[in-house]
Amino acid sequence: MERCLYPLINEGIRILEEGIALRAADVDVVWCAGYGFPRYRGGPMFYADTIGLKTVHDGMLKYRELFGPMHWQPSPLLARLASEGRSLADWDAARQRQ
Repeated sequence: MERCLYPLINEGIRILEEGIALRAADVDVVWCAGYGFPRYRGGPMFYADTIGLKTVHDGMLKYRELFGPMHWQPSPLLARLASEGRSLADWDAARQRQ
């Protein structure tokens, strides 16, 4: 499950970082309504906040060691939020205050 979801989450965070989506919930809506991600899970970004961004980041690093960086390089935003102990919800709230 990690090998399927962690790159998906990482790419969602890249989409946020690039400004393509405004909020993590926007990415979740696309995955739930458009791609069939289970709605009861809340979407991949919500799931990432549920298990913790540090868990996702550490998993990305673990798989990067095993398989190389091609799909396993954590996005800079993921690395920063994980090191600060913040969530995507925290990041969304901070952006709304700006």
